[in-house]
Amino acid sequence: MTTHREIIIAGAGFAGICMAIRLREAHCTDLLILERNSAIGGTWYDNSYPGAACDVESHLYSFSFAPNPAWSRQFGPQQEILRYMDHCVDAYGLRDSIRLQSEVASATFEERTGLWHIATTGGQDYTARFFVSCSGGLSDPSYPAIPGIDTFSGHIFHSARWDHSYDYRDKRVAVIGTGASAIQIIPAIVDRVRKLEVFQRTPAWVIPKPDKAISSFRKAMYERLGFMRALYRWRLYWQHELMAIGFVVNPGLLRLFGKVAARHIRRAVQDPVLRKKLTPSYVIGCKRILLSNDYYPALQKSNVSVVTDGISEINSTGVRTVDGAQYDVDLIVLATGFQAAENITRFVAKGLGGRDLTEAWQHGAEAYLGTTVNGFPNMFLVVGPNTGLGHSSMLLMIEAQVGYIVQAIQQARQRSAIYLNVKKDVQQEYNRKLQDELSHSVWQSGGCHSWYQNKDGKNVTLWPGFTFTFMKRTKHFDPDQYDWATS
Repeated sequence: MTTHREIIIAGAGFAGICMAIRLREAHCTDLLILERNSAIGGTWYDNSYPGAACDVESHLYSFSFAPNPAWSRQFGPQQEILRYMDHCVDAYGLRDSIRLQSEVASATFEERTGLWHIATTGGQDYTARFFVSCSGGLSDPSYPAIPGIDTFSGHIFHSARWDHSYDYRDKRVAVIGTGASAIQIIPAIVDRVRKLEVFQRTPAWVIPKPDKAISSFRKAMYERLGFMRALYRWRLYWQHELMAIGFVVNPGLLRLFGKVAARHIRRAVQDPVLRKKLTPSYVIGCKRILLSNDYYPALQKSNVSVVTDGISEINSTGVRTVDGAQYDVDLIVLATGFQAAENITRFVAKGLGGRDLTEAWQHGAEAYLGTTVNGFPNMFLVVGPNTGLGHSSMLLMIEAQVGYIVQAIQQARQRSAIYLNVKKDVQQEYNRKLQDELSHSVWQSGGCHSWYQNKDGKNVTLWPGFTFTFMKRTKHFDPDQYDWATS
């Protein structure tokens, strides 16, 4: 049996929740959210590892239309962020519009009817006039291609698939990777494990995290005096926007910031050998800048070793490096990130003429405003190609895209259009200019290769500018940028 909805949304993370809220406010109520997990939350459901928390301040990492005056800390921990998302789902009456454990397997467009035919891995079939992918870029773990990884006789899992049934206390643990997840996991478990081997391929720039508990006085003030909360959010917003100057306007400024960060390493790490291992050789900002107050102290504990020799294999008892050293462990944690640049959508999508989205993106994912793709009518992406940020809250970009999509759907309704399809030349010119702007950014000129780039070095992840410039571009939907099928 096939179920029909006017709008189907894939994913119940921040993007999917925001999309549904704004659509309902625009009187587009015939919608359904398909979520692959057994609960809402998206990235914040998947990443439940010890120490998981946001690296953007809570009062900025929340919807502008749904403020939470009761955040407990400057930077929200994972469980508190999940509670906030649950609150939004219930406050806006979305619970009955969500189908859990319903992972989209394929979406196929039918030109004659202008409908998307959507199938889930569980065998359910749906049709929809509009299909919105809110699956996000940090949803599918990246597993390293290390020889022998399947031969390990101990316990092994990815940081985004943390096995909470496993007791790692007093165990020998290896953490492979030193990115955003690892710098939170390592301090959280270091005092509970017998031995911790940290395998680092490339050091990250780590700066202090200005995190602290929010006092009862401030919470009460934000609750009773909404303008004070709004003023604080406004201050946070502009503090973060100023950082974009170094990323995309004048990367040379980041070299000065790098000197400050290097001084922090010198002060925080006493051992000169370890300090050298932890000092990056690339310009700060080229890879994601990480925030932590306890990462460097954790690495200097007596039960921790930082291994920088490359891994040659994983065998039945542990990890062997290229110099022949063997590290026997009970648990291996793969803190190796996500398929962000190579895997924007995690399902098969076929548009006009059966065109496959993977083939369309074989030279790198691209879309118009990160939202619509030529040849895939009536399909929209939230957190699509080149909408990621290196300096501020992704919820700002999500809200901007969602507003644009709502306008597009309203326009299609008014025109009684079968479908809308972004013009090919519009998409190409937009992405030509975008890549030109990126070529001058620190992400392309800073001397590193990061998860922002695909295997060919093309940055398909980040937005090369300020959030307010993206907001301006998406504020008004321009129907002239689209072809319309009305009969």
